[in-house]
Amino acid sequence: MIAPILRRVRSMTPLAIVQRLRRFGIDGYLVLLFVMVLLGSVLPAAGVFADIVRIASLLAVGLLFFLYGARLDTAAVVAGLANWRLQGLVLATTYLAFPVAAMLIALGLGPWLDPHIGMGVLFLGALPSTVQSSIAFTALARGNVPAALCAASISNLLGVVLTPALCAVLLNAQGGINPGAVGSVALQILLPFVLGQLARRWIGEWVRRHRRFTLSVDRGSILLIVYSAFSAGMVSGVWSQVDGLSLALVIAIATVMLAAVLFGTSRVGRLVGLPAADRLALLFCGSTKSLASGVPMAAILFAGQPVSLIILPIMLYHQMQLIVCAVIAQRHAALAEETEATTA
Repeated sequence: MIAPILRRVRSMTPLAIVQRLRRFGIDGYLVLLFVMVLLGSVLPAAGVFADIVRIASLLAVGLLFFLYGARLDTAAVVAGLANWRLQGLVLATTYLAFPVAAMLIALGLGPWLDPHIGMGVLFLGALPSTVQSSIAFTALARGNVPAALCAASISNLLGVVLTPALCAVLLNAQGGINPGAVGSVALQILLPFVLGQLARRWIGEWVRRHRRFTLSVDRGSILLIVYSAFSAGMVSGVWSQVDGLSLALVIAIATVMLAAVLFGTSRVGRLVGLPAADRLALLFCGSTKSLASGVPMAAILFAGQPVSLIILPIMLYHQMQLIVCAVIAQRHAALAEETEATTA
């Protein structure tokens, strides 16, 4: 009687739980994010332990962007610039249309939004595109994968500089960040990234081969920062300021922004005459925002502030984009298969 129970308990490792969740179509990583939020709310890090978590988060962020630099093929990015219409549209959507839309929303809903959540909306607008998911969605939908790889890489390469600069412009009037925060980003994010690029000739191939290690650092650092942010929010009592109306507004904002950018990128792609494969790359690279870059940057840019509230919009938007873009990509894949079957 006891032995089967013990075997069942031993089998319930985090990896086994994630694998079981995937069988039911549930993203295990999203579940882990919610677990970190819950853990930070119920068992927040405080005192010396909070300092340890903070230092570990800083080290994890440095390692994360060092690996980004070592993995990113600069030559491929330069070669991809030849498709200037697609690359220009992705960058214009990410660093022009998105920030303008976020600023209009934050200004229009300012009286009903918590100031720090309003800062989070502006921060969401300034973030770069995702890398892994936008490329994966483009591949699933039978889009232009090399172009998507280039667009996502360029977006993240520029995001190391453009995101803090845009935040300084959008948030400085509200006292959101101080000038020293941009220098902190340069030291904690840009410097490791540049060092990774310099070391790429020696370790680049190893990093590409050991994708599981880089993925563990990527996701592990985000989980650690989310736990640290929500712990700090619970200890300082900022979550008592969030009511049902604020949460509903954030969900509505994320929904409207995602719907608007999906519609806008699809229409613009047709208007300028992009091929169907390029339109799919524009759709997924232009509409997604990187949680992997956003959470570490927020921890640096907004140090000393309620980071848990500031990253709330990007966390909700990120989950929505994964679900919606997955449905869209699967629909395009099904249509492509039907077309191939009909042609055959």
